Amino acid sequence: MLYALLDWLRMEYQIPGLGAFGYITVRAAMAAGMALIVSIIFGKKIIRWLQRMQLGETIREDIGLDGHKAKAGTPSMGGIIIILAIIVPSLLWMNLGNIYTWLILFVVISLGAVGFIDDYIKIIKKDKDGLMGRFKLIGQISVGLILGCVLYFYPSFSDYNTITTVPFLKDANLNYAFLGESLGWLIYIPVVIFIITGVSNAVNLTDGLDGLAAGTTAIAGMALGLLAYVSGRVDYSGYLDLIFLPGVGELAIFCAALVGACFGFLWYNTYPAQVFMGDTGSLALGGTIGAIALMVHKELLLPVLCGVFMMETLSVIIQTTYFKYTKKKFGEGRRVFLMAPIHHHFEKQGWAEPKIVVRFWIIATMLAVITVVTLKLR
Repeated sequence: MLYALLDWLRMEYQIPGLGAFGYITVRAAMAAGMALIVSIIFGKKIIRWLQRMQLGETIREDIGLDGHKAKAGTPSMGGIIIILAIIVPSLLWMNLGNIYTWLILFVVISLGAVGFIDDYIKIIKKDKDGLMGRFKLIGQISVGLILGCVLYFYPSFSDYNTITTVPFLKDANLNYAFLGESLGWLIYIPVVIFIITGVSNAVNLTDGLDGLAAGTTAIAGMALGLLAYVSGRVDYSGYLDLIFLPGVGELAIFCAALVGACFGFLWYNTYPAQVFMGDTGSLALGGTIGAIALMVHKELLLPVLCGVFMMETLSVIIQTTYFKYTKKKFGEGRRVFLMAPIHHHFEKQGWAEPKIVVRFWIIATMLAVITVVTLKLR
């Protein structure tokens, strides 16, 4: 919106200096700064509103962590801050004539709405179970289905809709249409649904300590922003032997807004947190990470880039599976971890919450660097 206005002023009145806003890097910087300011300024107002409405977190009695009991009553649904701080700069600085702009905004708003309903039921309706699992899953699947259909059937994507880059291998791409061009959608769309659902749930599981989900998402967002930028440039993508994706560079601006929003949210979410993002934020952020990876055709890098999220998810799967197996076989459920997700395991071992969070941030940073380095190590 603002980008279009500045471009019109440049063309109509030949105002010097406005041409700089045509560069993705400049608009990304503006989006990041604006997202940071919006999240900090409006975040304070939203937190006060949440406090007035008494929309505080309810801590389960069976969680078994004394340090978490003190968090009862802390305002939740803070994901509203993040989503607002992402949407405003994106609408102002992204090209509104670009299909990627509307696709990624659709994902973040839709999954944010699913998470909001879940938080609403938990906090306002006082139902600790929140939105029933099957309805939450239906919402995630629906978003994945719509995204997958657009990415596959939209005419502009027809040249590369079923192709994705294989990391570490040069001149190697995976084609989902290996059963035939007419059957590619039978594989591709379910993959999109699986990734959107899986990554959004993974971030949701990670959101258990102050600043953990927001920090790791910001780190992943920086890496994805770089991937989007180089994939959208014919020179860089050619040099790095990547799939050239016209227009995808606009996602770098969205990623910059996402990073700025997460950093601004951390102003209030770092230990001890003044607000929690809730499912409103975690589902939206997770789905967004998965969607961007799909749009830049780098979804095979998600196990590396989202290694922290995957570790959290696997710890829950392992814990649940082993508990059910031992209960059936021995009549008594046994555990692999002291508590799952794994960040609670370290809490049980006596690690301070800030130490766990910072160490997970370090791991996430290392994985993000490895993800970016794979562009050259092929």
